[in-house]
Amino acid sequence: MSTATADAATLARNFDLRHLSPEFYADPYPVYHALRAHEPVKRMPDGSLFLTRFRDVQAVYRDPRTFSSDKTVEFRPKYGDSPLYTHHTTSLVFNDPPRHTRVRKLIAGALTARAIAAMEPGLVQLVDGLLDAAAERGRIDLIGDFASAIPVEIIGNLLDVPHAERAPLRDWSLAILGALEPSLTDAQFERGNRAVSEFVDYLRGLVARRRREPGDPQHDVLTRLIQGEAGGEQLSEEELLQNCIFILNAGHETTTNLIGNGLVTLTEWPDQRAALLAEPSLIESAIEECLRYESSNQLGNRMTTVDTEIGGQPVARGTPVTLCIGAANRDPEQFADPDRFDIRREPNRHLAFGFGIHQCAGLSLARLEARIAIGRFVRRFPSYQLDGEPTRGGRVRFRGFAEVPLLCR
Repeated sequence: MSTATADAATLARNFDLRHLSPEFYADPYPVYHALRAHEPVKRMPDGSLFLTRFRDVQAVYRDPRTFSSDKTVEFRPKYGDSPLYTHHTTSLVFNDPPRHTRVRKLIAGALTARAIAAMEPGLVQLVDGLLDAAAERGRIDLIGDFASAIPVEIIGNLLDVPHAERAPLRDWSLAILGALEPSLTDAQFERGNRAVSEFVDYLRGLVARRRREPGDPQHDVLTRLIQGEAGGEQLSEEELLQNCIFILNAGHETTTNLIGNGLVTLTEWPDQRAALLAEPSLIESAIEECLRYESSNQLGNRMTTVDTEIGGQPVARGTPVTLCIGAANRDPEQFADPDRFDIRREPNRHLAFGFGIHQCAGLSLARLEARIAIGRFVRRFPSYQLDGEPTRGGRVRFRGFAEVPLLCR
């Protein structure tokens, strides 16, 4: 066995999702490669499984009956009887049909192709305003001054949150999603619970106002959730409030990361940035490659409902399963030269938005935001460059940056 193979086997053998090194947070992909090669169905010390092969992750996504998204059992030891438990076990992403189907249908009905197309002029105006401000200063924090401002505005518009009331949304979102990390500190737990409580209190007032003065359900997702389906079952107050939080959170950090990751990655692959500048029509395939190469959402979770098998290995009922989207999207069985960033990659059937019934309901909106944000940034500042070392977000589930100092040229 070569030294490199032995090192990879050791990496795979010692991997524990609850005890990760700073090197892993900076660059998890060598570990993912090692796991795929040596232990693609990795048994964690806590008995859960960690999957890194594209075919295994996709197979789990394809079978929601065997692999449940419901977290009422799995999250009880982690969160106890807390606001975080109530939120994460009520929101769309951590539920199975029929509850999942009902909520998803209501959200998707306000995110039609026509509705999303209607958002483009306002999105262009928002992005150009941010770019104007960046040009005046000559340098920006890519995350705080640009990438995070876009989804907060777009999702705020979807729920028609008054502009003057949007300031706390990002911090609430970061705190709640931060509490989904595999290992949770007391401070993260406290911050997450406080954020859920404050968010719910705010939304009760917003919902009460919207009940008195409904918006257009074709565009206002909150009005749509309040009214429910014509002749159908309405959401409970708890479902309504928690899924409003989910919409704001789901559309926020992942899109922020997509924009930030994409623009940083283009600085690391100057040939690809030059290609995009030369052929702006490549922006759509460039966004798909950003999604694959540095997936904003790196992990998904399921629980087996019956005795089954994954990758030829028997798996008992009640086993938690972690789907490593970031590893699946770098699988050489699925993607030629997977560690190369190639904005012309074709085909590019990545799993960045999940797959099957739980595929991200807002994927078309996220793609639009990234296409406008990244495309217009690169054209406005063709020679932009890092102005210091970027700071990673310190998450394993959501991969992105906390700060990225840029010179805008």
